[in-house]
Amino acid sequence: MHTFELSQPPIPKQARNGLLGSLYVVLFKAKINLLLPFGPMAILLHYLTRKHGWVFVLSLIGITPLAERLGYATEQLAHFTGPTVGGLLNATFGNATEMIISIYALKKGMIRVVQQSLLGSILSNMLLVLGCAFFAGGIVHYRKVQVFNKAAAVVNSGLLLMAVMGLMFPAVLHFTRSEVQYGKSEISLSRFSSCIMLIAYASYLLFQLKSHHSLYNPINDEGLNESVSDEDEEPEISQWEAIIWLAVLTAWVSILSGYLVDAIQGASDSMNLPVAFISVILLPIVGNAAEHASAIMFAMKDKLDITLGVAIGSSTQISMFVIPFCVVVGWIMGKQMDLNFQLFETATLFITVLVVAFMLQEGTANYFKGLMLILCYLIVAASFFVHIDPSSKSPFLVFFPTSNQRAEIIPI
Repeated sequence: MHTFELSQPPIPKQARNGLLGSLYVVLFKAKINLLLPFGPMAILLHYLTRKHGWVFVLSLIGITPLAERLGYATEQLAHFTGPTVGGLLNATFGNATEMIISIYALKKGMIRVVQQSLLGSILSNMLLVLGCAFFAGGIVHYRKVQVFNKAAAVVNSGLLLMAVMGLMFPAVLHFTRSEVQYGKSEISLSRFSSCIMLIAYASYLLFQLKSHHSLYNPINDEGLNESVSDEDEEPEISQWEAIIWLAVLTAWVSILSGYLVDAIQGASDSMNLPVAFISVILLPIVGNAAEHASAIMFAMKDKLDITLGVAIGSSTQISMFVIPFCVVVGWIMGKQMDLNFQLFETATLFITVLVVAFMLQEGTANYFKGLMLILCYLIVAASFFVHIDPSSKSPFLVFFPTSNQRAEIIPI
C-alpha cells in the first residue's frame, strides 16, 4: 500500500463537466456497462413470466457491472480521502455486493445461502482469483521470478486460520453432540466468537493502516515513483459525485439482489443445479468480478503486493468481518445465523487456507503455482456440484441403500 498524499488533487476535466461528464464516465465509458440492461430485463421477466431460471441468470449478469462500478466509485473517492480512510472505504465497499445479498437472504431466513455464498466468496478469491493472477503474471513475466511482501502475506494467512478456528468449533461442537444445551450452545458460541473476530479485524485495520503500515509497503520500492505516476492518475469524478454514485449503485445492487435471492430456489429446480453449487460457485463469481479483473491486471504489471491485497485481503475481510457481522445482524433480527457451516464446508475452507498458506510462504509466484490454485478450485467446484446440502442440521448420517438393502440412520 502506497502512502502518498492525495488530499488536494487537481480538478480534472471530467469533474468540471458536471452531471453529463459524470454520467459518461460512470455509465458509458467502461465496456462492462454493456451488461447493465440485463438488470431491468430480469425485473421485467420476474413479473411477466415468473421463470426463475432466466430471472436468476439475468440478475447475475446485471449485478456484475454494478459490482465493478462500485469498486470504481470507491477508488475515485479514495483519491480525496487519503490512504487511511481509503483503506476503510475499500474494506466497506469492496465486498458490498456480497454483504447486501447476504443481509437480504438473512432477512428471508435463507441462512444456508448466506453461509455458502460467503464461504464461496472466500474460496473464489483464494483459489480462482489468486490462481488466475499468478498464472497470468507468470506467463507475462516467465523469464523472472515474481516476488511479493512475505510478511504481509503471513499476517493475512494467520487471520484466515483464526477465521477457520472460529468456524470449526461450532461445527465440531454440533456434530460431536457435546453441547451443554443442544442447538443453543453453538449459537451462543458463534455470537461470542463473532464479536471476538470483529475485534480482531478492527485490530488488524489499526495494525495495517496505522501502527505497522510500513510492513505493507511493496517489496520492489525501486519502482515506487513510476508506479505512483502510473496508478495514481487524476480522479475522473468529484468527491460528491463519487459519494452520490456509491449511494445510487448500492441501492441498485440492493434491489437486484432481492430478485436474485428470490429466484435461487426456482433456478435450482429449473436448471437442475444444487443450491449449494449456485451459492458457493455462481454467486461469488459475480461478487468477485471486479476483484478478479484488477488482481490479474496488477499481476501482469508485476505489482503482486496489490494483487495479494485484492485477493487475500478480500478473503480476510469476508472471513473476519462480513461473516461475523452477518451473525450479529442475524442476532439483532432474531434469526438463528451461526458459524456452524457444516462439516463439508468447514473442511473445504480449512484445506483451502492451508494450501494457499503453503503457496505464499516463500514470497514468490509463478505460473505453475497459479495453475495449481486454479485446478484446486475446479476440484472444489466439482465437489459442490455433487454435494447435497442437508435440509436440517441433524447430527446423523443417512445411509442410502441399494435395492437389496434397507436404509440406516447412523449417528456421528
